[in-house]
Amino acid sequence: MKPLPARNNRPWFRGLLPVLLTVVVVASLLRSTLVAGDGPRTASDAIVVGDFANAPSGSLPAEWKPLTFKGIDAHTRYAPIIDPERGQVVMATANASASALIRKVDLDPSALPIIRWQWKIDRLIDRADVTQREGDDYPARIYVSFRYDPARVSWFNRAKYATFRAIYGEYPPHAGLNYIWDGKAPRGTFVPNPVTNRVAMIVVESGAAHLREWRTYERNIVDDYRRAFGEDPPPIAGVAIMTDTDNTGETATAWYGNISLHAVPR
Repeated sequence: MKPLPARNNRPWFRGLLPVLLTVVVVASLLRSTLVAGDGPRTASDAIVVGDFANAPSGSLPAEWKPLTFKGIDAHTRYAPIIDPERGQVVMATANASASALIRKVDLDPSALPIIRWQWKIDRLIDRADVTQREGDDYPARIYVSFRYDPARVSWFNRAKYATFRAIYGEYPPHAGLNYIWDGKAPRGTFVPNPVTNRVAMIVVESGAAHLREWRTYERNIVDDYRRAFGEDPPPIAGVAIMTDTDNTGETATAWYGNISLHAVPR
């Protein structure tokens, strides 16, 4: 398949700043804990990158850190709770707010191409619109970012990445896959983020048929990356969860179960 069409006339990395993981490089708190090479490196057939169920009772896994965004003062709340069906999970509550939880990793996606996760939501976001920046809110997201590779960009973009690193201490991600639950776009919709073509928006659930139900998903991130960008992915740099309503001013609650990477599909 052809890669996603480019979004023209957009400032470089403007979309990557509010769209999750780029802000890792500007958060001084995270610099000290989410350095390159942190997180699992393995050739095993599965890794639980988000082991929320087995974290100490009432706590988030130590590797998962809050991620807030410049210019957004209202933050989504993330808290471990006991769910009667799934045990300990993470509950996210957004009220005209945005922030995320992130784990930085360093993994070869060709060895572990399958991502598997569980989530549940209580309501849709009425004014969400996957094609518009003003509608870029979702009750649930799973975001996978990929490490910057200078060999994959032009000399001009290498200079811009170098400038960003000089200012903030680390490179921004090269690209990202954003798995979302949307209210209108059909399941299977696959489009660029409305701000940047370096992030692919993939609708894995749509509509209200499964509200307040636990749903389990499985995606091949290598296949999705190839479809989005027309090439094999660089190493995975991070995995994040996010519930956000800052653009629409609405409210949403989601629950996230364990997130894992696998060598083969179920």
